[in-house]
Amino acid sequence: MERFRLGDARAFDALFQRYARPIHGYLMRLTGQRAAAEDLSQQTFLSLVQARGRFQQGSRVKPWLYAIATNAAHDWRRRKRPEELTDEGELPTQVASEQGGPRDVGLERTVQRALAQLPEGQRIPIVLHRFEGMGFAEIAESMGLTETAVKVRAHRGYARLRELLAALQEETNG
Repeated sequence: MERFRLGDARAFDALFQRYARPIHGYLMRLTGQRAAAEDLSQQTFLSLVQARGRFQQGSRVKPWLYAIATNAAHDWRRRKRPEELTDEGELPTQVASEQGGPRDVGLERTVQRALAQLPEGQRIPIVLHRFEGMGFAEIAESMGLTETAVKVRAHRGYARLRELLAALQEETNG
């Protein structure tokens, strides 16, 4: 990032190669819409280019880039029309299969429904932690919170997610 900040265009190519897929996957999980995720990914990298002079030397790139992507998703969510929201008043959350094997579509839908019911302050730390593999320190940095605050939000979110999944499983089995 430091090389890119100083004008090395090849450094941007390296950053893009490293982070384009993970950022796109993260935005898919936040928006549930492939076209929106593609647009927001492009917007994220455009913002990276425009804001490269504000990057603090010695900072970590990954949390900074995820913060840009999260902000882009927030802006996108605010611009959405009410008819594009789900019954819970939230946009659907896409959960992609992490493994290359067969997918349990029913389980994915159940997890999507449960995640969509979580408040955003709990959903984002869970998505970053569980699906993006980020540590709590990185999540805290990307969200502008303390690590303790992120751990509390994630803990509460995971607890609520367990409750929601249990209730959804009872609905499905009952």
